Amino acid sequence: MQRSKTCEPLCRRTYKNTNKKDISKYNKIVMAIRKDYMHHWILDNLPIVECTSNCKGGIRPEDQPYYRLGFPVGCAIGAAEKSLTACTLRNINNMYQNEMFINNHVDIIIRYHESPEFEGARVVGVEVQPRSIRHESPDALDCSPNRPPQPFKLKMPTKDATEEETLDLIFTYGVYFEESDIKWASRWDTYLRSAEGVSIQWFSIINSLVIVLFLSGMLGIILVRTLYKDIARYNQAEDREDAQEEFGWKLIHGDVFRTPTNPLMLSVLVGSGVQFTCMVVITLFFACLGFLSPATRGGLMTAMVTLWVCLGTPSGYVSARMYKMFGGEKWKTNTIMTATFVPGVVFGLFFILNLLLWAEHSSAALPFGTLVVLAVLWFFISVPLTFVGAYFGYKKATLEHPVRKNHIPRQIPPQPLYTRTLPAILMGGILPFGCIFIQLFFILTSIWGHKLYYVFGFLFLVFLILVVTTIESTILLCYFHLCSENYHWWWRAFLTGGASAIYLLIYEIIFYFRQMEVDGKANLFLYLGYSTIASFLFFLMTGTFGFVGCFYFVRRIYAVIKVD
Repeated sequence: MQRSKTCEPLCRRTYKNTNKKDISKYNKIVMAIRKDYMHHWILDNLPIVECTSNCKGGIRPEDQPYYRLGFPVGCAIGAAEKSLTACTLRNINNMYQNEMFINNHVDIIIRYHESPEFEGARVVGVEVQPRSIRHESPDALDCSPNRPPQPFKLKMPTKDATEEETLDLIFTYGVYFEESDIKWASRWDTYLRSAEGVSIQWFSIINSLVIVLFLSGMLGIILVRTLYKDIARYNQAEDREDAQEEFGWKLIHGDVFRTPTNPLMLSVLVGSGVQFTCMVVITLFFACLGFLSPATRGGLMTAMVTLWVCLGTPSGYVSARMYKMFGGEKWKTNTIMTATFVPGVVFGLFFILNLLLWAEHSSAALPFGTLVVLAVLWFFISVPLTFVGAYFGYKKATLEHPVRKNHIPRQIPPQPLYTRTLPAILMGGILPFGCIFIQLFFILTSIWGHKLYYVFGFLFLVFLILVVTTIESTILLCYFHLCSENYHWWWRAFLTGGASAIYLLIYEIIFYFRQMEVDGKANLFLYLGYSTIASFLFFLMTGTFGFVGCFYFVRRIYAVIKVD
């Protein structure tokens, strides 16, 4: 501790163009440089970072240094090759073209803080400055900034090659200690600084609030002016002779609560949506309070999985009550599907993606033992809790509808374009997605761009706006749907609420091709697989928002009218 080193040798590696193993290893390094692979180190539970902008710092908040997690294996310069990335190494100038360089030297800057309350010093920051240096000999190392860079070139052998070519790589490092005023409790502030996006975050919130106010205004006009007038007119018409000439949403009061097609699957999806929603709400709540700190690596994912497993009870309860309301008799099938369908789809997709990671020998692949542990948690904790919730759900009295159902279903008249299934569902997802797409950009950039995402306060506000927007847009379209005398609203409400997941998946695909500089079919398959899982769970959550809001709305409006 506090002993600096300037140019220490680490290792030496020689690659020969006549050795197949050397060629294979060389090709892997070339691939890593071309695809922007990163080194991720940890020192004293702090991830190492590299400064990317404002490295000299300043007084104003916008002049503070900005860091990214890790540092690249190397870099490449080349205007002709799209696979080559722009070099940002400090000792490489514009004289090089179509060259590839490797970071064979790193200067590690360890910042420490001394306090009279603590004996010794505490590490409060770790920064690296990668460089490419051409070392002539391990006995004459020179790590000065003026040293020329190390081109990473090795001529591949041809069939008639007679000369052997070698590439000598010498890896070195330097360690420097700097005393810092940053206290131990504030050492994560550097990593969590998001000053570059704060103004955009506030713009996102304001944009979302404008959408909410717009929807609320439209909904208010419908409820106050149109709906209340309809109710008053319908109730007054009870004593008139032309009462049978009713039109609009009251005309279908005897069919509006008719059991939908496939009530079993609808109950399963809504129950699973409630489970996922509860998990998201609790996770965001504790994240906003600071309990899910990035200092605990994997804490966020562990909390989400644990909550998902333990929240099987509300899932089973909601699914059972809905299925009983629909008059379903296959209660065992309903409970088993609630406990296994959605987790099975997610686990199956994740297992396939993990197989691909195993095949690619990736360090991101989960060990087989971890998958077994997840399966044990699923079958021995989540499934029994779902049965417990279903038991209490079936014990409850059946939900009574405010109006009686007719024995013979009425014929549905021809529908206008805006109330037909596909156009109405697609329209329902536009405004909710408009509330989240800016925040979604920051989330995807953090996940795939080597940054920490810790603005859970903004995320929680956007989540609340998403809930309100989804419910309001679904109710609005549901009202138009009922006014066109179409009583098939159950599935329509769920699909309309979840339609924003379609735009989410499209946006993720666009983000991949426009923002991510990666290639290879395996990377594309992995990205699309994870995006599909995220979009499916998002569909469950927003579909549940829309269904619950529309269910409450329909019950309320038909409870206040007078019917025979």
